[in-house]
Amino acid sequence: MHELPQHIPDVEVLLSLEPEELAAKLLFLVRQRFLNGNFSPSDLLRELWDRNRFPGQELPYPRNREAEIQMAFAEVWAWLTAQGLVLPAVWTNGGDGRILSRRARNFENESDFAEYRIARMLPKGALHPRIAGTVWMAFMRSEFDVAVLQAMKMVEVAVREAANLPNDQIGIKLMRSAFATDGGPLSNPNSEKAEQEALANLFAGAIGSYKNPHSHRDVQLKDPAEAVEIIMLANHLLRIVDTRKRAKHVAMPSDTT
Repeated sequence: MHELPQHIPDVEVLLSLEPEELAAKLLFLVRQRFLNGNFSPSDLLRELWDRNRFPGQELPYPRNREAEIQMAFAEVWAWLTAQGLVLPAVWTNGGDGRILSRRARNFENESDFAEYRIARMLPKGALHPRIAGTVWMAFMRSEFDVAVLQAMKMVEVAVREAANLPNDQIGIKLMRSAFATDGGPLSNPNSEKAEQEALANLFAGAIGSYKNPHSHRDVQLKDPAEAVEIIMLANHLLRIVDTRKRAKHVAMPSDTT
């Protein structure tokens, strides 16, 4: 991979990258040379120490860091293999020949790869039907604040419908009414009162923390990992609503998302 030092000349930067970060760079360098052919990861690594590749200049990376670089490369190929982006070239008779998968060949640029990494953080199939459409698409567009707002809004709508409460019941007030320990339509009378209160607090806290701020002001959310955590919290709350709805035999309109 003699082209790599042109893109990452500092060995400290190279070794500081996470496997998926370095993978993004290596994957596209491999695509440039081996889009439809096979390649050997060990041969690519040896190119970094081939003086014929760097005539009239020092080797790009210090020899005393070779073992660390080998480890970084090994992690990258393991990650790419686990993601199904690099596959064994079975016709190489047991060697370390590899080929790019169809998905890897279809990446046009590093932005495509970044979107792929983000998409794997939030599997669409794991989401409740109410948020598997609009919320997932907003997340894919990197509109993380929109995705979080829509997810929590769906929680609010689901609670109101399942509890059969009027439209003027919103936000924290709605959650307190729906899960009230003194006969709330979605409370569980078979649970200890402390558990009923905890469930009411869970819903009220989630809506108060993640729905209300996004509804009332411009909240910048840039971290996809944080967005995933909040969306999956909404996902969990929606499944609780489904469980309480079935237990109470409360009618709820079919999902339209």
